[in-house]
Amino acid sequence: MNLANTPGCHPGLLGGTGNASTKPPPCLRMVILAFHPARVKGPLFLFCAPFSRGRLPGEVPSGPACGAGRHVISWPQPGIQRTPMSTTQNSADWVRRLQRIMPFGSSTCSKKADHMPEAPGVIVRGQGCRVWDADGREFIDFRNALGPVTLGYRFPAVDQAIREQLERGILFGHPHPLECEVAERLCEVIPCAEQARFLKTGGEAVAACIRLARFCTGREHVIQIGYNGWLNSLAAGGRVLPGQTAASAPPGVPPSLSALHHAAGWNDLAGIEELFSALPGPVAAVVVAASYPEMAKGAEFYPALRRLTTERGALLIFDEIVTGFRVAVGGVQQHFGVVPDLAVFAKGMANGMPLAVYAGRREFMSRLDTVIVSVTHGGEALSLAAAKAAIATYENEDVIGHLWRQGEAFGAGLNRLFAAHSIPAEVQGLWPCPQMRFLPEAPDGLEDRFYRAAYRNGVSLYGVNYVNFAHQPADIAEALERLDRAGAEL
Repeated sequence: MNLANTPGCHPGLLGGTGNASTKPPPCLRMVILAFHPARVKGPLFLFCAPFSRGRLPGEVPSGPACGAGRHVISWPQPGIQRTPMSTTQNSADWVRRLQRIMPFGSSTCSKKADHMPEAPGVIVRGQGCRVWDADGREFIDFRNALGPVTLGYRFPAVDQAIREQLERGILFGHPHPLECEVAERLCEVIPCAEQARFLKTGGEAVAACIRLARFCTGREHVIQIGYNGWLNSLAAGGRVLPGQTAASAPPGVPPSLSALHHAAGWNDLAGIEELFSALPGPVAAVVVAASYPEMAKGAEFYPALRRLTTERGALLIFDEIVTGFRVAVGGVQQHFGVVPDLAVFAKGMANGMPLAVYAGRREFMSRLDTVIVSVTHGGEALSLAAAKAAIATYENEDVIGHLWRQGEAFGAGLNRLFAAHSIPAEVQGLWPCPQMRFLPEAPDGLEDRFYRAAYRNGVSLYGVNYVNFAHQPADIAEALERLDRAGAEL
């Protein structure tokens, strides 16, 4: 194959001469050139730009410019078998490939392709409140990436903000102004926030709050209510996934570490008071994530937790990963009028871009000058641009009211449908994020059959069915019509 005649091939990158006088196109930075292995006879060469550091296995010096970092790397390496790239197109093939290459078949446990072949194996695109799988099937979506997509797929203002920032850069060696601007806006809309700092996921932000609480109080024990992300699934009897509980110390967690974390039930104030009294050491913090089906009980539970933690000298941490920018812009602390010491917001803040914030009272947040929490990508500018645009949309549009109205229309409609088809299930909770539960008397396998029937009829459901700002009354009505057909199939 004559590489010099390949369309788009830059002549200065051929032959591995490393001629420093021939510069690569400005759009190429890390891997300059790669050819499809199935179409190239003989070894494949990857040309790396001057920003490469060190020498990789199999690396070949490329002449005078090699000292500046330009290298030629041959592929395949000796002893490494080349696997031709697949032209996979359908969901079933993608699932087989995922299961072969990736434990659990997904990087996110709750996104694993269950209910195949009716359910999508992979999603290839989304628009508004609908998604399409690799087979071209359309679904009205109530999973919404497990909650982060609050405004809708490809929401114009957010996507435009991302595109504009992409033209300026993604990540820098000093803070970008957006890091300051978004933190300031969050401190205006989150009741407890006097200072704020960014991470990429809610779980790591909760872990940061726990570490900070331990330092500020000089205590070790932590009481956890609900699921606070895999990183914090440490307690025996605690949540290791939203719907899964560990009977003992979770796998991979040393008993000595697990012994410092204690699971407690939602709205179980007596049990929490007992933990405060029975533990061998004082409690540093209570971390609470709301129960979806029983969230309304927060009207009494949150004030009681606030009084108890204040009396016992423990910090109160709200896990608002789901409830923030959904139940209210400022989460349950705004909705119920109870202000914690620290809080974590994540999913809805940037309409799908990876961003989390941990925020709280200045007297605690300021101690982060001593308690080290630091990541390279905390100030990544594309996600911050998305968050800035999303927050502006929440301020200028009645997003929260829309989520409540359309959530009620869908949840109440599902309850009527269940009654009409004698399906022992119900939707419970606050309407922006209610939980769909099958009752104990439901026959074995009914839940699985219902989900499969829903997918067959073009509706993608989840245990917590999330509406987004793109779900209009017509979409809700169409989804309920499709689910009515699904119910008739059972």
